[in-house]
Amino acid sequence: MTRLLLKDVRPYGEGDPVDVLVDGEVVAEIGADLQVDADEIVHAGGAVLLPGFVDLHTHLREPGREDAETVETGSAAAALGGYTAVFAMANTDPVADNAVVVEHVWRRGREIGLVDVHPVGAVTVGLEGEKLAELGSMRRSAAEVRVFSDDGHCVHDPLVMRRALEYTKSFGGVVAQHAEEPRLTVGAQAHEGPNAARLGLAGWPAPAEEAIVARDCLLAGHTGGALHVCHVSTAGTADILRWWKSRDTAGRVSAEVTPHHLLLTDDRLETYDPVNKVNPPLRTDADVQALRQALADGTVDCVATDHAPHAAQDKDCEWSAAKPGMLGLQTALSIVVRTMVRSGLLDWRGVARVMSERPAEIAGLADQGRPVAVGEPANLVLVDPDAEWTVRGAELASLGQNSPFEGMQLPGRVVATLLRGRLTAHEGKVRR
Repeated sequence: MTRLLLKDVRPYGEGDPVDVLVDGEVVAEIGADLQVDADEIVHAGGAVLLPGFVDLHTHLREPGREDAETVETGSAAAALGGYTAVFAMANTDPVADNAVVVEHVWRRGREIGLVDVHPVGAVTVGLEGEKLAELGSMRRSAAEVRVFSDDGHCVHDPLVMRRALEYTKSFGGVVAQHAEEPRLTVGAQAHEGPNAARLGLAGWPAPAEEAIVARDCLLAGHTGGALHVCHVSTAGTADILRWWKSRDTAGRVSAEVTPHHLLLTDDRLETYDPVNKVNPPLRTDADVQALRQALADGTVDCVATDHAPHAAQDKDCEWSAAKPGMLGLQTALSIVVRTMVRSGLLDWRGVARVMSERPAEIAGLADQGRPVAVGEPANLVLVDPDAEWTVRGAELASLGQNSPFEGMQLPGRVVATLLRGRLTAHEGKVRR
């Protein structure tokens, strides 16, 4: 049990700087100029102190694609990005559709110990959308899986989706849907609109997402199951969610938006650079503005990275052959600062809400997203709100280097991350 003293921090960016004493795994004392013994002192210089971030949507690629990412490298990226818990998606090789695979991912996370790694179980066997996977056995496994998703594929059959919502309801599970009507996106390469037409790229129409979201909201209401909508990307989806939440007081439906959909538009397709290829695709500026507003007013509950590292050969190729996906763990905070904080749409309590508190609530994590207060778990992140830094993919912790923010100067940077009172990252370096 160690004692760590955080000097001159501002919880939620409010008030004058105070000191925070972390004793073992909990916050023990908060006050001005604490005179206490400590094993280590972090001089924060007025940095903002928030609960550690929780990412409901990340791809760690292990098992199967360790050339793109591993649980170890992804955990390092998460810690450096301020995360204390991440949810690892099921589209691995083999697919995480049974207790053996999810327990492997969970144990790897525990061995590494930089961040709590929670495996996401597949909804259907092999992500094929036909037969429900072993949801109950994954829930009863050591990994205690609670979130299930076929991410990368839509659970397009309404009967299968209904059964998944009904089954997971029995143990308090959540079905996270990749909303994409596959019959509308065959061969799709980019957002359907003027840019795609001019560039000769097959279009991914907004209604392909919106139709599934509307259907699944109705199914969630009918079954009483919990639905989480992954990577919302269109203004129309935001409208549907707003409508549904206005009538569903039970709160069965939640949703996330990615950092890249809060900032980037399909204007970036001009260069045909595959680093900008992602699923769902980058949309229009009108969509971006609508998503920012939806996040600010709570229509969209949280930010999730959809961190999707790829090996060089899967991105350094022609557009049509490239795999979709972007890095996100180490840049998420800065994108939120740029798009939401500096625009006045969120204050730092709002950042805590969308990056920590709501994701923890959605996933049922009792020890994450807790208030910065005495007696609470010391899962914390220190943020320098005034820092400016330039993104260099080669300098990030992920094995993949496919960051769409390469070369951008971004505001705000993580100073330190604490997992149960232990420094996991400090001043840009991982602490093991």
